[in-house]
Amino acid sequence: MEDKKNNTGNRNTGNRNTGDRNTGYWNTGDWNTGDYNTGNRNTGYRNTGNRNTGNRNTGDCNTGNWNTGYWNTGDRNTGYWNTGDWNTGYCNTITPKVTLFNKESNICFDTDLYYKIYNIFDKYSKPLCEWISANNMTDEEKQNNKTWETTQGYLKVNEEKNNGLEVVPEDEEFIRGLPNFDEQILLECTGIDLTKKKVKISIDGKDILISKEEFESIKKQFMK
Repeated sequence: MEDKKNNTGNRNTGNRNTGDRNTGYWNTGDWNTGDYNTGNRNTGYRNTGNRNTGNRNTGDCNTGNWNTGYWNTGDRNTGYWNTGDWNTGYCNTITPKVTLFNKESNICFDTDLYYKIYNIFDKYSKPLCEWISANNMTDEEKQNNKTWETTQGYLKVNEEKNNGLEVVPEDEEFIRGLPNFDEQILLECTGIDLTKKKVKISIDGKDILISKEEFESIKKQFMK
């Protein structure tokens, strides 16, 4: 038997839909066939825009995935009319190089190095935004987010960017070796604080980064 639990629209075959003619779940727009769509005429999943056939788009008329712009057939574009991937402008068929610390680098997207950078930043930083499911929301959060019951949660913006973990020496050395490295930009964007100067020493052929205070302490011991 068809389950029409908590639907407020017409001709819905899924659950918790507030629009019309939806066949997925948790949709607030109309004519959606996927799940968790808040726009109209989406056939993918987790779209907040309209007329998307891909997944996780926040813009409109995208056939790719993870686009925040409009009319993209590629993936992860924040611009418009792009057939390539990872573009922030208009009418691009190419995939640009990764921009690091406000300047273009020679690093390509979808490479091991690209994902290593992502994983290290992710290791020490909180997401700028994170999804809080309904069963983890406080009463205050529910009061401040009126659509939580329809979407079964809300998107929380984190004010604190750093997760409190101390950066280990090998990760710090990797970060400092990135193209265009800038301590202040790193701190502003990720909360990772490398503004305290480090000194590199070599022990048994292995390079180690230590603080200036630690270096001076070791140095004094050798000078005795």
